[in-house]
Amino acid sequence: MLRKAKDLSGYKLSALDGEIGAVQDFYFDDQSWTVRYLIADTGGWLGERTVLISPYALEPAKFSERVIPVDLTKDQIESSPSLAAHKPVSRQYEMQYYPFFGWPAYWDGPYAWGPTAYPARNERWMGYPSRTEAGDPHLRSTHDVTGHRIHAKDGDIGHVDDFVIDDESWAIRYLIVDTRNWFPGKKVLVSPQWIRRVSWSEAKIFVNLSREAIKHSPEITEEALITRDYEMELYRHYNQPGYWAKEPAIKQHS
Repeated sequence: MLRKAKDLSGYKLSALDGEIGAVQDFYFDDQSWTVRYLIADTGGWLGERTVLISPYALEPAKFSERVIPVDLTKDQIESSPSLAAHKPVSRQYEMQYYPFFGWPAYWDGPYAWGPTAYPARNERWMGYPSRTEAGDPHLRSTHDVTGHRIHAKDGDIGHVDDFVIDDESWAIRYLIVDTRNWFPGKKVLVSPQWIRRVSWSEAKIFVNLSREAIKHSPEITEEALITRDYEMELYRHYNQPGYWAKEPAIKQHS
């Protein structure tokens, strides 16, 4: 199901033996546009340490309760490799983090999650490539990228207002673009597939779409659910194939 990042922010994170905090932010891979970690606000439970929860550990959210179950104990989280607050997530850190839990390396394989397109915990861990071979990750915070300017092929069109996340694959399916400075009151969706390049230093995202095409694209409202029918209309508008036709079938959590 597709969910807005801002809607998921604040959801309680419930470990096997108690609550560990709430969703504060998301780190996504800017190569594949996939969420790699939820950042937990633990309320000082682990001091100044930044607590990262991989989607490998997540069970389906309980939306009516605003809870995301985490298939780990509090002791497992406390004993996992520590990441100091405000430090970037390096591949060296990830090569300690993933083996600690016995999860596959998402960077080692043909799909978004290494051997699979979804974070399936039942995949057998096959070992990790060296840091030199793997390179460091390119992780961005959804909070930090919110507000980045969006540039169409023929000029500015708006700014990033939110992100739409697939809560099965944890892929970022869309950026929600606020075009109010050009088309008052209208918000539209732009797929990462349509991004031409990003200038992170300038906080600008360049898309392979015209301003006119964006202006007439299907609008998304605050309360609207993003259904497959809506997505099909959006992709038809841009004459683009849907992402759902390209991905392997979902592999369920064990």
